[in-house]
Formats: sequence, structure tokens, C-alpha cells
Amino acid sequence: MAELSSDGRLADIREDYLALTRRKRLYSGILLSLFVALMASGFMIADARNAGGFWDGIANVFVFPKIVIAEAWEKRAELPAHVVEYFPALLETINIAAVSTLIGTLIAVVLSMLSTRGLARWPRLIPLFRRLMDVMRAVPEIVIALILIFVLGGGPVPAMIAIAFHTSGALGKLFSEVNENASLKPVEGLASVGANWSQRMALGVVPQVSPNYLSYALLRFEINIRASAILGFVGAGGIGYELKNAMTWGAGKYDDSAAIFLMLFLTIVAVDQVSSVVRNRLAHGRASEMLA
Repeated sequence: MAELSSDGRLADIREDYLALTRRKRLYSGILLSLFVALMASGFMIADARNAGGFWDGIANVFVFPKIVIAEAWEKRAELPAHVVEYFPALLETINIAAVSTLIGTLIAVVLSMLSTRGLARWPRLIPLFRRLMDVMRAVPEIVIALILIFVLGGGPVPAMIAIAFHTSGALGKLFSEVNENASLKPVEGLASVGANWSQRMALGVVPQVSPNYLSYALLRFEINIRASAILGFVGAGGIGYELKNAMTWGAGKYDDSAAIFLMLFLTIVAVDQVSSVVRNRLAHGRASEMLA
């Protein structure tokens, strides 16, 4: 009888597992079908509204890169001169990204702590700070930059403000999730000896979460380099502005465009490699501390 009862339970468990698997496959199939339908309808709408049509232009997709590469190869002897010429613009782009990342990170730290339960200075205002961060990361950098360029004029300052604004919202969300895993015991200990809110956050929370903060900030720095280069196309300075001018002139300036592309690509790769090494060391060091 005991064996029969055990076999019955195993059969019930097996049947429940198979039913769960079937439901999961059904839901996955429905979601996949919906995704394919949305992709197909979106592509059809975009193709219908595209000037000239997608299928008519797909054959020419490699024509422009071919022309650029051909002219750059023909004038390859001028590449070092172009690197020297546009290097200051590249430094300006990196500076925009670095300053905006630093400012955005500092603002994000404050916003994240004000929007984390158990750490917030004003708990009732947590939804307000969270919605503020939602707005800050929902508005694209290029929209903010265009508004600021209209108000302040062209240059790196509108780009820096726009990227810092978006960075604050994006990092604030990530930092708040990190804060939720922080231990509250140091905060409570500091509160018991009369520390104010700023001291509790600086001494009780930041030491716990700083490796994750730095890791996310480095990742955001990579993104901001790309963003600052893109904002150059709308007059926000940096190497993106030089690339826009070189491409606008067309044939005869494509070697300049190729040199700028190459410089930007190598810079992003270098920053990505360095930040990846630093993030890995931070992650491994944090893991070693937890194991210890």
C-alpha cells in the first residue's frame, strides 16, 4: 500500500510538471507570435513611410561605405595629419562624457538614497523622487540638448547638461536597486549615536555599495562617450561636430570622415576594455570580501 501511495504521488507530480511545461510552452508561443506580428507590422509601416522604400534602397546600403573607404585608402598618407587635427575635438568629447558622468553620478547617489525605503530622508516623498528619475531617463539626451542649444547656443555646455540630466535618472534607478541590498545595521548604529542623515548615508551605506556604484558609473561613461559624439551632430561640439562637417562636405572630405570614425572607434574600444578590467576587479574583490 505504501508503494502504491508513493507511486501515485510521483505520478501526480509528473502530471503537474508536464501540465506546467505545456502552459509555459503555450505562453511562450503566444508571446513569440505577438512579437513576430508586431515586428512585421512595424516593418511594413516603416517601409511604407520611408522615402524611396526599403527594398529599393537595400541594394545601395554598402555604396557609401565603399566610397568612404576608397577615398580614405587613396589618401591614407594623410591619416596621421588628420589624427593630429581632430585629436583636440576627441578630447573635448571625452571631457564632455567624463564631466557629465561625474555630475550625473553625484546627483544619482542623492536621488537613489532619497528614493530607497529604509534610507530615505523623507519616506513620504519616495514616489516623487522615483517619478522624477523616471522623467529624467525618459527624455532623450538629444531632445534636451536641442532645447539647451536654442537657449544657450552651440557648444559643449548644452551637451554636458543634457547627458548629465539623463545619466542622473538612469544611474539613480540602478543605484536605488543596489541600496535595497545594503545592510541597515550600520545605519541604525550611527543613528543611535546621534549621526544625521547625511552622515548615516556617507558612513553607513556608501562604503557598502561603492563598488557597485563605480561599476555602473564606468559602464555609463562608455555610453556617454557615444552620446556626446552623437550630440555633436546637432551642434553640441566635440568630435561629432567635426564628423558632421566632414560628411557634409562630401567627396574630398571622406578621408577626414574615415579618420574621425577610426579615432572614435578606437577610443570607445579602449575605454570599454579599461572599464571592463576595473569592473571585473571590483566584482572579484567584492566577492572575495563576502566569502571572507
